[in-house]
Amino acid sequence: MSFESDLKRMEEITDLLKKDDTGLEDAIKLYEEATALGKKLSKTLSEIERKIEIVTSEEEDVLTAEELEDEDD
Repeated sequence: MSFESDLKRMEEITDLLKKDDTGLEDAIKLYEEATALGKKLSKTLSEIERKIEIVTSEEEDVLTAEELEDEDD
């Protein structure tokens, strides 16, 4: 699955968990799926961040990871 489809599934799970009619067994399964998706999404975001740092540092030849984090604020 792509990052976008994983993110969409995470949103679907969140909506399902908010519903009052989601049973405990289903909620546990959804929570497990969401936890696994969260780890996968986090890993993907870290990889993307590293790629951006590499590309940006190659272009500017002076950018550090710390400077990149400051830009996000």
